[in-house]
Amino acid sequence: MAVDLGGPVAPVTVSAQGWGWRHASRRAWAVRDVSFRIEPGERVLLLGASGAGKSTLLQGLAGVLGGDEEGESAGALLIDGVPAAQNRGRAGLVLQDPDAQVILARVGDDVAFGCENLGVPREEIWPRVHAALDAVRLDVEIDRPTQALSGGQKQRLALAGALAMRPGLLLLDEPTANLDPAGVADVRDAVGRVLDGTGATLVVVEHRVDVWLPLVDRVIVLGADGLLADGPPQDVLGARAAELADAGVWVPGIPAAVPPPPAAAAGDDLLRAGGLAVARVRGVPVATGIDLEVRAGEALAITGPNGAGKSTLGLTLAGLLRPASGDLSASATLAAGAAPTPIAWRSRELLTRIGTVFQDPEHQLLARSVRGELEVGPRALGMDEVASAARVDELLERLRLTALAAANPYTLSGGEKRRLTVAAVLATAPRVLVLDEPTFGQDARTWAELVALLARLRDEGSAIVAITHDEAVVDALHARRFALTADAAA
Repeated sequence: MAVDLGGPVAPVTVSAQGWGWRHASRRAWAVRDVSFRIEPGERVLLLGASGAGKSTLLQGLAGVLGGDEEGESAGALLIDGVPAAQNRGRAGLVLQDPDAQVILARVGDDVAFGCENLGVPREEIWPRVHAALDAVRLDVEIDRPTQALSGGQKQRLALAGALAMRPGLLLLDEPTANLDPAGVADVRDAVGRVLDGTGATLVVVEHRVDVWLPLVDRVIVLGADGLLADGPPQDVLGARAAELADAGVWVPGIPAAVPPPPAAAAGDDLLRAGGLAVARVRGVPVATGIDLEVRAGEALAITGPNGAGKSTLGLTLAGLLRPASGDLSASATLAAGAAPTPIAWRSRELLTRIGTVFQDPEHQLLARSVRGELEVGPRALGMDEVASAARVDELLERLRLTALAAANPYTLSGGEKRRLTVAAVLATAPRVLVLDEPTFGQDARTWAELVALLARLRDEGSAIVAITHDEAVVDALHARRFALTADAAA
C-alpha cells in the first residue's frame, strides 16, 4: 500500500557527546556518558535492560526533558549540530504511554495538532491527517472521540500524529507494546513505508527485537555506564548475544526462563460470568455474550484484537465497571461476608479480594516514593508497621525495586512503573489478580522474574487474569485462554 505523506524530508544527524541526564528528584543518573553519532537516514534499534535510560534518551532527543528545574544534564545532545532542546520541530516522538500523547477530543483533531503547531498550511493538514491514519491502519472516523479508543488504537493514533508532522527524525518508544500480533506487523510495515518515502532518520526502542530487525541497519545497546554495544545487527546480536542476554537484553534465539507447569488442577470458581456484556460508556457495549469462570489456582488469559473489549472486560471482572447486562457473581469463598457482586464492594473490600493492574501504570500511582506506593494498601487495611515494612521490603527485593525505594514513581521507566504497580497490588495479598498487559516494558530478566512470581501466586491458590498480547506469557503460565473477537459487540 502506497503512503503519500508529502514526499522526502531532510533527514537529521544525531550526535551524543558524553551526554547524561539526572531527574531533579533522583540521586542516580537515568542515563550517563553516552556518545554516538547517527548519520542522516540511518535506522537504529535502541536496546537495553529495563531502566537503562532508553526512554530518557528519546525524550532528550525530542527536546522534552525540561529545563534546569526538571533535572541536570551533562555533555551534549545535538540535532543537526544544534542542541536538541532548541531544535524540537525536527523530531517526532511517540511516547511509551500513548495516553500521555492524546491531546484533543477527536481523532482527526489530535492527529492534526502537531501540524498546526508547526504552522503547516491548513490546506495541507487534512490530507496529511488522512494519509497518516491510513498508514497506521487506524480505521475509525476522524470525529470519533479519542477517549473511546482502546490502548492499542491510541498507540496507532500517537504514531499517526508523529507521521503527519513529517519529521526528519522519528523517535518511537515501544510503539507496538499494546498491539495485537496483526497490529504489530501493520505498524512496523507502516513505519517502513514512511521511511522509504521520506528518508527520515529512525531511532526505535522496542523489546520485540525480531520484529524490527528487517527494518533497521544498526543496533545501539545502553548499559549502566554508557554504551554496551554499537554496530550492525548481525554483529551486535551475533557475536555478543550471550553477553547481552546476561544483561537482560532480549536477543532473538535466546528465550527467557519460564516456570514449571502447575502441579495441581485448578480449584473452585471464584468469579463466574453468564451472558455478560461490558461497556465503558453506558448503553454502548463493547463485548457481549460472555460466559467464563475465574478459578483459584489457575491463570486465565484474555486475548483478542485491539478494540475487542479486553481491558473493559478486565475492569468489569475486577469490580471497577458495572456490567452492561448479564450476571457477574463472586463465590461465597471470595465474597466472604460481602455482597455477592464485585461492583457492590467498597474499595477496602476489594483490596484483599481482587487486585487490578491497569494497562497504563500512571493511572494508579498515588504516592511520592516507590516505598510509599507499596505502603498505600497495607495502610488502608490497618496493617501494623512492622508487618507492613516486612511485606514492602520483600516486594521491593522480588521485583528489583530496592534501589528505587526513595524515587518518585513518575521518574521510573515504563518497565519499572509496571513492576511497581504489580508490587503495589500484591502488597494486600488479593485472591484474584487482574493484570492488563503485565509484561509491558520488561527486559528478558525482569520478564522471567515477573512471570515466575505470577506462577508462584497461581500455585499458592490465587487466580490470575492476564489481559495480554504476549503469547509467551500465555504459554509460560499454562493459561486457559478466553479469546474475544473484534465483532464481540455485534
